[in-house]
Amino acid sequence: MAEVIRKIYLDRLLAGRDRPDTVKIITGMRRSGKTVLMKQYMSLLRESGVPDSQILYLNFESKTLAHVTDYLKLLEEIDKKYNGKRTYVFLDEVQTVKHWERAVNSLQTDYDADIYITGSNAYLLSNDLSTYISGRYAELRILPLSFKEFMELHPGDRDKRFYQYIRMGSLPVINPDADEMFEHDHLIGLFNTILLKDVIRNCKGGDVGTLTDTVRFLYSNVGNITSANNIAVTIKKDPEKVRNYLDALQKAFLIYKAERYDIRGKRLLDTLEKYYVSDTGMRNAVLGISSREDISRQIENIVYLELLRRGYEVAVGKYGDREVDFTARRNREVQYIQVTMSIMTDDTYEREVAPFRLIRDSYPKTVLSMDSFVTDLPDGLHHSNLLDWLLEEERS
Repeated sequence: MAEVIRKIYLDRLLAGRDRPDTVKIITGMRRSGKTVLMKQYMSLLRESGVPDSQILYLNFESKTLAHVTDYLKLLEEIDKKYNGKRTYVFLDEVQTVKHWERAVNSLQTDYDADIYITGSNAYLLSNDLSTYISGRYAELRILPLSFKEFMELHPGDRDKRFYQYIRMGSLPVINPDADEMFEHDHLIGLFNTILLKDVIRNCKGGDVGTLTDTVRFLYSNVGNITSANNIAVTIKKDPEKVRNYLDALQKAFLIYKAERYDIRGKRLLDTLEKYYVSDTGMRNAVLGISSREDISRQIENIVYLELLRRGYEVAVGKYGDREVDFTARRNREVQYIQVTMSIMTDDTYEREVAPFRLIRDSYPKTVLSMDSFVTDLPDGLHHSNLLDWLLEEERS
């Protein structure tokens, strides 16, 4: 099967190479490419001269490791291949092993090991892990394919590919040129697997009805301001259960929460937020809608994920009663971004640009649209075609 080199993530892993004091933990939604990333990194190690005898890869979803049920058996498995030299240890989906964090602690203490771990939910970074390797791990969260990666994997007309990217999503396992109904069923099956293995199993007193209604609400209201209480009132469910499922869905990387940021007061707000989805294709399959039914909110979702992918902390900007779609912060860099289908009409232009006029700082302010004709705007504002922006060279 074809694959794309996930350079932005490989570079981050390489930056942590030969740091045995720090466990590298790769997290992300199921089928987003964690295992492929790990294997690509192993190939880079081999190319740099590391022999196979010093690379140990264990995939705990394989039946060959079904007997490895606890940390002692895991250490026994590692001992079979450990030769006393610096060994690069890769533990794929290790959360299935009971008390696996104790094995990691032992590897750091008793072995010469550079350790890499993958997991499909943030419960991996639980209190137990913090107790055993507190301050000794770095998390790398990976997302499904960027549009640039999608185009590398599926070359062709970029406009056609972009609508496929919206409609069928960005998971590497989905083929936009295959039978669409089959890929739809594939996405539904994956969605159900995530709910079962990464959400319900990690929530006490699982209430499938509340969970399903919460997910459908979030999927139907991408990019709308809401709160746990608002969701609970709308779907007529217990607010505490809704809050628990919102937390679990975020830990399973099905959804992402964007808090609101008061630009004038320079602080995050405690009330109300927006939610975005990890994959528009999965969302469309679950809701049974086409990409063209609500394309504006889907392109906003894609921009949000791309900003995360580029290493920004992303919030929804608020200036008085005006809203900026995204405030993006990375180190000392700040950007303000509006996302719209077009700014060719006077009303839309004024709606998108008006909030920028109120912000008196000198940070870049950009409108992203699907317009094919773009030009910079008055007052130092920028206007970019969305596809051009998505296909820019990614920056870490």
